[in-house]
Amino acid sequence: MVADKLTVVQLLPELEEGGVEGETLDLAIYLARKGYRSIVISGGGRLVPQLEQAGCTHIHWPHIGEKSPRCLQYIFKLRRFLLTEQVDIFHMRSRLPAWLGFLAWKLLPETRRPSLITTFHGFHSVNSYSAIMAKGERVVAVSEIIKRHIIHNYKIAEEKVRLIYGGVDVEEFSPENVTVDRLSSLRLKWLAGHEGKPVMILPARFTQLKGQDILIEALALIKERDFICLLIGDTDEKPEFTLKLRNRITSHGLNDKILLVGHCSDMPAALLLADFVISASSTKPEAFGKIAIEAMAMGKPMIATAHGGSLETVVPGKTGWLVPPLDPKSMSCAIIEALSDLRSTEKLGKQGRKWVVENFTTNIMYEKTVALYCEAQKAKKESIN
Repeated sequence: MVADKLTVVQLLPELEEGGVEGETLDLAIYLARKGYRSIVISGGGRLVPQLEQAGCTHIHWPHIGEKSPRCLQYIFKLRRFLLTEQVDIFHMRSRLPAWLGFLAWKLLPETRRPSLITTFHGFHSVNSYSAIMAKGERVVAVSEIIKRHIIHNYKIAEEKVRLIYGGVDVEEFSPENVTVDRLSSLRLKWLAGHEGKPVMILPARFTQLKGQDILIEALALIKERDFICLLIGDTDEKPEFTLKLRNRITSHGLNDKILLVGHCSDMPAALLLADFVISASSTKPEAFGKIAIEAMAMGKPMIATAHGGSLETVVPGKTGWLVPPLDPKSMSCAIIEALSDLRSTEKLGKQGRKWVVENFTTNIMYEKTVALYCEAQKAKKESIN
């Protein structure tokens, strides 16, 4: 099927930081390297140069993910694009662009339609708007819990849904492959004056859902202990929430222990700085939670909230800890345990690396996705004939 050089189009609102964007980027690059014609349509973002440098094509359509009438221009534009570019696989990853893409796809003659794939990347509200993500000819679930969510709420046949976990590049995310210079540069930038202290990090977008505020409350309960906590993420994305976090840190007297370090473009090095990594998703569970497998790939144990995809990626007592969501006290207890015996914590990290290599690599994700594409193409050809 690779010899056919399929044209694969992935559609999403933007290419900024985040799990959806990262998975789209990784898959697009893999497809290009394997000889596929790999195209991504989005509103743009900081990942575009990396995509294009790897031999992929990026189509920049502003407002493709914007909830306004001007996004409607893309329905007929997409229809023309799918026809003229002779697209074989049309993979939609987000609800609003998916509606535009689905309407464009439906306007095509049945014999000219590409295979339609959708991916559920999250626990979307169950309503007619979200139902678009169940309308693919094949539907990808990024975790077992998401698969159950799809089947239960959208009443689609189980054989139509495929479980494909997100994956991590275990060569890029490998302790052995981070140079001393990369590590030293970040240590100097973030930890000057804090040498020798145990380090924990929470890498995530600065939003209420990611639980940075819960972690701050947990650390306030144990602030007499020796530690440094790095909150990694774009502080300008939601400035009001960032200000709320800064005020909370100050009110607890934690300015010298919790540092907001901004966006990081070298996550392997950042993770390697840590003794352990935290995912504190709060009111809404992670559908999968890629940071967990990235951290474990770097040999770092996880402290994660016990809901959503974390239940499938983090193994308590083997690769880290699971704590109830929205529970600062329980989180503080897990942090105390991690800090109290850093040798045992390091051992959990090594076991986590082995767990990820066996179950959550990008190669596994790529192979399953390409197999799904080939299956969809075969079914399409059989239905036409």
